[in-house]
Amino acid sequence: MLPRLLRPQSTLRAVSSLTQKPASALPRFQTRGLHRVPQLTHDTHFKNNGIPELLSPEAFDFAWTQYQTLLIDKLNLLTQDTVDADAKPGELLVKYSRRPEMASVFNYASMAHNNHFFFNCLSPTPTQIPDKFAKDIVDTCSSIESLKLDFLATANAMFGPGFVWLAKNLEREGLMHIFCTYNAGSPYPAAHSRRQPVDMATHSPDAPLGNQFAGAMGAHSANQKSLAPGAVDVQPILCVNTWEHVWMMDYGIGGKAEYLERWWDRINWEVVFDNYNAVSSMKGTRHAANRNRSLSML
Repeated sequence: MLPRLLRPQSTLRAVSSLTQKPASALPRFQTRGLHRVPQLTHDTHFKNNGIPELLSPEAFDFAWTQYQTLLIDKLNLLTQDTVDADAKPGELLVKYSRRPEMASVFNYASMAHNNHFFFNCLSPTPTQIPDKFAKDIVDTCSSIESLKLDFLATANAMFGPGFVWLAKNLEREGLMHIFCTYNAGSPYPAAHSRRQPVDMATHSPDAPLGNQFAGAMGAHSANQKSLAPGAVDVQPILCVNTWEHVWMMDYGIGGKAEYLERWWDRINWEVVFDNYNAVSSMKGTRHAANRNRSLSML
């Protein structure tokens, strides 16, 4: 009885071996993948030790190595053998921010970009805020502690996954903004259609959507402006990832606040200051070179 059941499978294997194609004959998309997981500044240290006092080696591997690999693999699968195969994530998120039918490409490209931005601003040891940048923070926010309190309060109150950003205003010298992007929303004005800055479960349709200035938050703040998302030209310089898969492994279900406190102590302020200086503040419109620089910071 058993040989009779196995015989058809043996026949199928025999036929398969006769029709097997050499690797060179396979379609290109099965081996082609132009997008790559970028290397972080402290990549080797993080892979061996995690991010000390922030993420364990296992949590870092899960949130960066495995998750970023998944995003890149999905992006390669969606763009293989197309004109987008060699486009950078920053280019793709802008290109498809107004194309609902291309939401998958936008989501994976934007998430890959945001996740990289987050990890690229981390340091294995505490770093000092450069004096020039510290002065600008004090001028805008009254104190570094005020910036920290506003930033962490915004992130801790964010209900749902996403990112909280600190951005430089490119239209008004000396101003900085704190704002949220839910899920894979993008902070760039060029992709303002997909900023996703509010929790739609608590946002009424007639409420104005504005950008909040660091150190002056709230609807009645002197610096508050009722503008559509993306109406203000900003350059992201720092972000924190609030997706649960980043912090829950090490901190547990209720550990978000502790994670945020520890994250603040592992910010690489030299990288943030470099981001801050990457483009200059302009009155009115920006030069094309500045606009391109803002999307290729990484």
